[in-house]
Amino acid sequence: MEEPESFDVAIIGAGPIGIELAVALKREAIRYVHFEAGQVGNTMMWWAPQTRWFSSNDRISIAGVPLMTPDQGKATREVYLAYLRSVVTQFDLDIRTYEPLRNVERAGDAFLVTTEAHGEKRQTRVKRIILATGGTDRPRTLGIPGEDLPHVSAYFQEPHTYFRKRLLVIGGRNSAAEAALRCHHAGGHVALSYRRSELPAKSIKYWLMPEISGLIDAGKIEAHFDTAPVRITPRAVTLKRGDETFDVPADFVLKLIGYEQDNALLKLCDIELTGEDQIPRFDPQTMMSNVPGIYLAGTAVGGTQTRYKIFLENCHAHVAAIVAHLTGKAPPDDLSCELPQAAFQPES
Repeated sequence: MEEPESFDVAIIGAGPIGIELAVALKREAIRYVHFEAGQVGNTMMWWAPQTRWFSSNDRISIAGVPLMTPDQGKATREVYLAYLRSVVTQFDLDIRTYEPLRNVERAGDAFLVTTEAHGEKRQTRVKRIILATGGTDRPRTLGIPGEDLPHVSAYFQEPHTYFRKRLLVIGGRNSAAEAALRCHHAGGHVALSYRRSELPAKSIKYWLMPEISGLIDAGKIEAHFDTAPVRITPRAVTLKRGDETFDVPADFVLKLIGYEQDNALLKLCDIELTGEDQIPRFDPQTMMSNVPGIYLAGTAVGGTQTRYKIFLENCHAHVAAIVAHLTGKAPPDDLSCELPQAAFQPES
């Protein structure tokens, strides 16, 4: 293996906050290296085509670059991915995509970071590490027979797939409601299974809730409330309500019940994780974890969020806090982010 390159900082993750961090470090002339296991904006790549953000454009723009849309509406997946590419291009950011992190070890007063690209291991020496790795890496599972069948998916990607097919959507929050509506409008025969007695209006985009409620009331989308799936077969899903079970015919099944954080990198770095959501420990004033020299940024600070409170729009201040600590400047007065309870205060 070649002699390791040396940098002041390594950024891990090239979502919006990772990119915003890269711009901020470049503006401060801090020598950094940037790794991403997939492509820039990797999480958004598995969103369904034309999915719109809930947040307004100004709140998801990064690095002081305005986000404009042709219709002045909320950005779609495609528009936002193009926006991220434009920011990377504008600031000529060097992001080593498709180069996942494999190992981190102490090397005196620095870290030796091992990554892998095209099957080859590479080592890089850095003084500091920033983990901007997100919190929705893999889908939650139901733990029932049949959920690994080929017609079952946790990713809604293309409404046309379900044209004139029977689709059961499992879940009742925003992603499930949006998928049910879009597949209905694409000519699918849509049913919905949700464990509660009604849809949670506060968890569904305000422009979708009236429409899906109306279609359910009209019987155009079949809703099975207070139900939980217990088995999936090639042609049906068995639902349970109380002591009763019944089958709902289904050619396709979408499990849209949320996503979990892959905290393998956090564990690899010896970051302490707490509680059911496995929230990492960090100092909310500096964003440094319990491991000196390793910082956390973006939705990575929330672990696997049972109830989402940490989004891109309230994580921009993480960038300012980290850069202030790296440069010795005063930290921002207000992080403008609802930090998880596991965040710890620095010792006096």
